[in-house]
Amino acid sequence: MDPVVSEAIAVLERTPSLLRGLLHGLPAEWLQKFEGEDTFGPREVVGHLIHGEKTDWVPRMKRILEHGDSRPFEPFDRRGFDEPDSVTLADMLDEFQALRAANLVFLDGLQLTETQLALPGRHPELGPVTLGQLLATWVVHDLNHVGQIVRVMSARYDAAVGPWKAYLGILNR
Repeated sequence: MDPVVSEAIAVLERTPSLLRGLLHGLPAEWLQKFEGEDTFGPREVVGHLIHGEKTDWVPRMKRILEHGDSRPFEPFDRRGFDEPDSVTLADMLDEFQALRAANLVFLDGLQLTETQLALPGRHPELGPVTLGQLLATWVVHDLNHVGQIVRVMSARYDAAVGPWKAYLGILNR
């Protein structure tokens, strides 16, 4: 199914408030990493999403619209964020919300057609992609990281749930 821009925006505009509702004001223990070294905890996911808003989705859309597949995308550093501990999660959530709002205004203003969604681009690792695939990936990327945050947070109580773990699929993946 090709992405419909209005449907994509409907999901993408909800992510900042969803994350704010889930994470803002939680004790620090809930924001730690629970899947080991070199993994993202909730704070790192928000930093990663901020980085993507700045360097990935809209810049790649612009690259496709301006150059097609003649110029590959800049590689995306998945760990390219570096928020110092002095930056609060609340500040990060505010920044993410502001960046996402601006990017969605840009996206909506494009008034993309089916023809434009089929425009080719070139990913530095994956090769040929389309603008529509990029848009669909943006949506699923958000949902993937929401799921990751919930999974990581659930792991905090892995042992505490006792025998109910058998009924909690999120703890049995």
